[in-house]
Amino acid sequence: MKKEKENSSGAVPIMDAEAIRRALRRIAHEIIERNPRLEKVVLAGIPSRGVEIARRIAAFIHEIEKIDIETGVIDVAMHRDDVGRRPELPVVRVSKLPLPLEGCTVISVDDVLYTGRTVRAALDAINSFGRPARIQLAALVDRGHRELPIRPDYVGKNLPTSAAEKIRVQLKETDGAPDAVHLEKQ
Repeated sequence: MKKEKENSSGAVPIMDAEAIRRALRRIAHEIIERNPRLEKVVLAGIPSRGVEIARRIAAFIHEIEKIDIETGVIDVAMHRDDVGRRPELPVVRVSKLPLPLEGCTVISVDDVLYTGRTVRAALDAINSFGRPARIQLAALVDRGHRELPIRPDYVGKNLPTSAAEKIRVQLKETDGAPDAVHLEKQ
């Protein structure tokens, strides 16, 4: 296996734009396989990069199956269990989901899955909009270190990390830089 090179900032490249594209296309195929009623699927992106990742997955599903998947935004800021512990209040964004959710499969989409606390907050936020038939989870990168019993249904890349490392995802639309995933030592 090829050893990845550190760049000048100390970040190790993990995925480039093509690897991200392949991972999201694979997730789209898996969603199609596991959800026979695609018209009842909603992709709910967690801001900020999860929203763009959800949009890209929906585009791949449209390309493959010629069906439009509904997408939305699910903000977790006010549902987090660490709001009082953070040095500053989180930025609250508008949540927007297609309603009603009853009978739908809502797939929560995020860039990096870590402790599971953001996902727990997303579950609370989704349930405040209604009671979907199922909730699934898709993540571009799963880095481990779960603090809650949460497991993703769809993963682009499993990347075991240490607590002293950080995963940085950048997307052209949200960061104004080429798509990439880097591993940074803290």
